[in-house]
Formats: sequence, structure tokens, C-alpha cells
Amino acid sequence: MGTSTSYLMNNYAPLPVTFSHGKGIYLWDTDGKQYFDALSGIAVCSLGHSHPAVSEAICQQANTLLHTSNLYHIKQQQQLAKKLCQLAQMDNAFFCNSGAEANEAAIKLARLYGHKKNIQNPQIIVTSNSFHGRTLATLTATGNRKVQAGFEPLMPGFIRVDYNDINAINTIIAQPNHNVVAILVEPIQGEGGVNIPDENYLSQLRQLCDAQQWLLILDEIQTGMCRTGKWFAAQHSNVVADIMTVAKALGNGVPIGACLATREAVQLFQAGNHGSTFGGNPLACSAALATIEVMQEEKLDQQATLRGKQLHQGLHAVLADKPYIRNIRSQGLMLGIELTQNSTELVSIALQEGLLINVTAGNTVRLLPPLIVTDTHIEQLIETLSRIIMQFAEH
Repeated sequence: MGTSTSYLMNNYAPLPVTFSHGKGIYLWDTDGKQYFDALSGIAVCSLGHSHPAVSEAICQQANTLLHTSNLYHIKQQQQLAKKLCQLAQMDNAFFCNSGAEANEAAIKLARLYGHKKNIQNPQIIVTSNSFHGRTLATLTATGNRKVQAGFEPLMPGFIRVDYNDINAINTIIAQPNHNVVAILVEPIQGEGGVNIPDENYLSQLRQLCDAQQWLLILDEIQTGMCRTGKWFAAQHSNVVADIMTVAKALGNGVPIGACLATREAVQLFQAGNHGSTFGGNPLACSAALATIEVMQEEKLDQQATLRGKQLHQGLHAVLADKPYIRNIRSQGLMLGIELTQNSTELVSIALQEGLLINVTAGNTVRLLPPLIVTDTHIEQLIETLSRIIMQFAEH
């Protein structure tokens, strides 16, 4: 046995806090200290913590039926597939347990599509600074060398281009025998630093994929479920993907992911091609159905737009002219404050102040507050965070 005093593997470096319970936008640690959760468990708990409708759905389902496997029909899974497909303008769904699994399914669909076109070595275009997961295929698709280091040999079948660069894709098209069958991209890069592409980027990708008979795969795992002010971020551009992946906020904390398909991708999976023991079980689907219902009833897509503007404008008014602020980027309630210096230390400083934030790409403060935040909550967040950033950068 190693020298560690923990029975857990060392793949996380958790902050020195343990939470005992949560309610709405707040969490409390085991010492009773209250925290403003401006991260939502990394864009997961969009309805806040312990939402009564989701809790009731979980309890009711847990007392009825947890698991049967996909050897049998699951009513809640069929209901959820219909709901999601209607919201996303897609045709069918495969359910799994995480975003990475959803992206694995998308990658397999793209390869099947290629082989059906007699392409023996199908390639998927992916982008720099992207994040698609940590399985072998999805970490290869991810545009972050730190995520990949030590896990070579990486999976073949991916071609990387710069994000938000249509010309780079046109260069690949000009090459003979490129064997490209799909493009996999995030509508907004989350882990990469809340990078928002040009307004016409997604529509240009859609046009390219149509012209080349490629599949457009959109990773909406972080951006989906009302986070950006639309049910899915691609809807800002009126773009519908061939394949779309969702997870994170779908179950408000209960693990669930989905891979949605339309057009050429609909009939690719046949019985035996793919599966998941736990995927789409009654418990996870019941939680997701309750989550969607609340989002619809409370119009949280509109709330994300309204509160997102308030948050952006408030932070911009206080911080934009500071020499250490490079940029403030946002879409709905997904916001990044890029500093000119490494700012990872801000996470611990904010924790001491009772605020949960995240720093991604080394120097970008990322905010993903619950979509249920009020204007008072937003004002509180602006005041606390701007003060912390100014104290950190100016002293």
C-alpha cells in the first residue's frame, strides 16, 4: 500500500472543504459555513440544490423501480427521448451516464457513417482548446495536451484545427483523400476558457458539412439545457446538428447523458452496435423529466438571458477598465473573466470568502451559477467577485 492516508486514488486535488447539504444557490460545509455556489457543480445543478420537484421525482421513482436494464422497454426513457428531441429538433436519442459517454456514442456514429460510405479510415475534425471527455477516444478529441499526456498511444481518426477558423477546414477539404466524415465542436468552449466563436461560425460549419456530406456533431454538454439563454447554444445561430450530445444539467445532479441524432445519423445504430447497462434507467430519466419540466415552467432560458446580461454588465462596469482584465465573455449565465496573469489562486481566495468559482485555462474565472438566481443574488455575486479579483490583482 502507498503512503497516502486516503483510500481514494489521487486523480483529484479537492479543495479543503466538505459540504453537508445545499438549498437553492447555497451550500453549507460540515462546520456550518454557507457558500454561494456560482459554479453549480460545473454547470450541473442548474435548478440549484435540493430542488423539491427533482427530489420528489427521485424519491418516488426510487420507491417504485430503479433498474431493469435495456433488455426491456423503459417508459420514462421513451418520454424523455420525446421531450429532448422536440426541444432540440432531433429525431432519436441514446441514453448513457455522462458527457464523455455521450461523445463516445457520437464518435462511434460518425465512424459507422464513414464505413457505410466505404471509407475505411474515417476522420473527425476537432478543434484546439476543446474538451470532450477523458475516455481514450474523447481525450484524443480534446484539444488539451495536459489531458492527453501519459495516455499514448492516442486513438487515430482525428484531425485538429484551430477553433473558430473556417479557413483551416477549407484547407483540409482541398487535400485529396482526407477521409473526413464529421466535425465535432463545442458551440462555446467551456473548459477552454469560455471561448465564444464568431456569430456565423456554426452556420458556416453547417454549410460546409452539408456541402461535403459530413456530419455536424455539436457537444452541448456544458452549453445545453438553457445555460446560454436558449435550450441549446446552437439555437442562437438557428443551427441544427446531425448529432448533439447533452449531459451535465440534464439530471440536475443525477448522472445522465444523451446522444441525439437526426437526418443521416438517425438509422446508424442498430441492435448490438452500442449499449449501456445503466443508461436511461428509470431513476435518471425521472430526474431529467422533472428537471426539464421545471425549466419549462419557470422559463429558465429567458431567465438565463436576463440574469446573464445583468451579471455581464455589472462585472464589466467594475472591472473592464482594469489593466489586469483582458476580456469578459459571456452568453447567458456562462461567463468567463480572462485576466492577464495566472489566476488559479482565486479559487481558494473565493472559497475563504464563501464563494465557489472556477478558474479554467489558467487565467479565466469561469462562472456557471444556477439558473434560478435572482437579481439580488447577481448583485451579491458581482460585489463579492469583483472585490476579490481587485484585491488579488492589485496587491
